[in-house]
Amino acid sequence: MLIQIALGTALILVTIVIAAFGFWLAETAITRANPWLVRRPHPPKLVAVLVGAVLMVLGVLTASVWLWALAFVGLGVFDTLEPAAYFSLVAFTTLGFGDILLPVDWRILGGMAAANGLLNIGLYTALMVEALRRVRSEQVRGVVDER
Repeated sequence: MLIQIALGTALILVTIVIAAFGFWLAETAITRANPWLVRRPHPPKLVAVLVGAVLMVLGVLTASVWLWALAFVGLGVFDTLEPAAYFSLVAFTTLGFGDILLPVDWRILGGMAAANGLLNIGLYTALMVEALRRVRSEQVRGVVDER
């Protein structure tokens, strides 16, 4: 049990680093694009920010799921990558179909994958909301300054 908790904690920390890197890239992109983003017309630029944020989240989510899948294969929990990736995605999104289960000796690690996904999806949601809020705030400030 302690080994599963230690491994799960390590994997969670790695996914947090992956997410932090993605957030840093998004922050850098928004900062560099800020002069363009605050100029009119605003609605298409908000759409661009939303699409960019969703693509970044999708990339980070995919990397995190693959990390868990590779860990499951590396630990011998699954023999091949396909069921490991499928289980990781189902656990990470907390969907929990139950059609593929971990062996009893590894089920705590599956719970940690689900907890990791729940935490990360909350972070991703916050990132998308913050990206839109930040850009919209700058756009409104620019409109007020024009008056």
